[in-house]
Amino acid sequence: MAMTVHLHHRAELQRVARNAMLDRGLQPDFDSAALKQLDGIRGPSATEGGAVRDLRSLLWCSIDNDDSLDLDQLSVAEDLGGETVKILVAVADVDALVAKATPIDGHAASNTASVYVAGHVYPMLPERLSTDLTSLGPDCDRLSLVIEYTVGPDGTLGDTRVGRALVRNRAKLAYNAVAAWLDGQGPLPEPAARVKGMDLQLRMQDEVAARLRRLRHQQGALDLQSLESRPVFDGDAVVGLQAEIPNRAKQLIEDFMIAANGVVARFLEAKARPSLRRVVRSPERWAKIVEVAAKLGESLPAEPSARALEAFLLKRHAADPLRFPDLSLVIVKLMGAGEYVVELPGQTPVGHFGLAVKDYAHSTAPNRRFPDLVTHRLVKAALSDGPAPYSVAELAELGTHCTLQEGNVAKVERQVQKSAATLLLEARVGESFDGVITGAADKGTWVRIFDPPVEGRIVRGFQSLRVGDQVRVVLVHTDFDRGYLDFERRP
Repeated sequence: MAMTVHLHHRAELQRVARNAMLDRGLQPDFDSAALKQLDGIRGPSATEGGAVRDLRSLLWCSIDNDDSLDLDQLSVAEDLGGETVKILVAVADVDALVAKATPIDGHAASNTASVYVAGHVYPMLPERLSTDLTSLGPDCDRLSLVIEYTVGPDGTLGDTRVGRALVRNRAKLAYNAVAAWLDGQGPLPEPAARVKGMDLQLRMQDEVAARLRRLRHQQGALDLQSLESRPVFDGDAVVGLQAEIPNRAKQLIEDFMIAANGVVARFLEAKARPSLRRVVRSPERWAKIVEVAAKLGESLPAEPSARALEAFLLKRHAADPLRFPDLSLVIVKLMGAGEYVVELPGQTPVGHFGLAVKDYAHSTAPNRRFPDLVTHRLVKAALSDGPAPYSVAELAELGTHCTLQEGNVAKVERQVQKSAATLLLEARVGESFDGVITGAADKGTWVRIFDPPVEGRIVRGFQSLRVGDQVRVVLVHTDFDRGYLDFERRP
């Protein structure tokens, strides 16, 4: 009997994505009012007044995914001497074109984030904005919010500044190519090679990022390594899953953005303004994390400690780098999800347990995340000493909604990824796989198999299994539309 061959995987996955979005209260399409507003936007926002500095002469560059067009931020470093370096992060000024309570803003406020699924993006903002008019694309003059901070030789931050500026992206770069060059395994990317001094600029940024990272880890920031994977297409057909590997260029941007988000949070605090903070609370399931460590022959204190957990993770990464992403996934699930909360001036901050920082407000991805756009409006109001664009009650309601929708977006993205995995695994029903238990609760027991790196549910033989257990399972059923991979434990 001939096996059914799927010839149009991409279209099938988009159908699954649309249905999953609608099921979870997300809007895959822009309504007529938003499209009418878009038609009225003729070009990028014009320069406004003397408060907007002209920083176009700096050696700005963007570093993002190979196929990213919705570029939210640029970075540049300035050597101040004495081993002190100033970092400037320019973030797209989306609010300059998308005003509060307009139809496009309403769509963004509803979905709260772009949805990235296999072979397609459902953008939070219309693509004409997010990939063009509000994107910090190469060789374009764009308004931005610029976040500045000096970094000392030990990674500590010194002077900071937040303001508005006109910027110009000199080189659109990609993570993998930049990382290969930094590691001495590839040439300087061609867009950087065209710009005099960009090679030295990238080296300086990499060195400063390493300072920031070392200090955060000394303070207890967790070295977690997720094992994200995305489908590989041959035309419209899914032919494999490719793991997203961490690299120096991704770390560089992550380190700069963490620092910038902290500067913005403290700026609003200093201005006596409320803020929408991104927090990860001290883990309520710490006892479970202690159990996971104990199974690996390690001990953790009875009370949550980011420093102790980081030391454990570093030790496990050295001992078993191949399985470390699976351990990271277990720890992430036991730590619990992040959330958005309102923090008032003078209030003791909840902080972000995983990053070991107290002050953290998402502000560096306004093309892709609505909380960042909200924060930009709060910052711009504070810069002009104008009235707050949101009441505390509005911010609290937005925080709750953004947290909920963030979970829904993640579930849609995971479901589509699993649907892609079923296309690869549907012909392998009956085969055995090694994996690790990533979730064990009343609602189900979950296993991540190692190869390919996908997660499914154990439907039989899950009794007595605990998070972190390594198991041998048999694939017994797949469901493409629902993204289900069902396993049973092999005796």
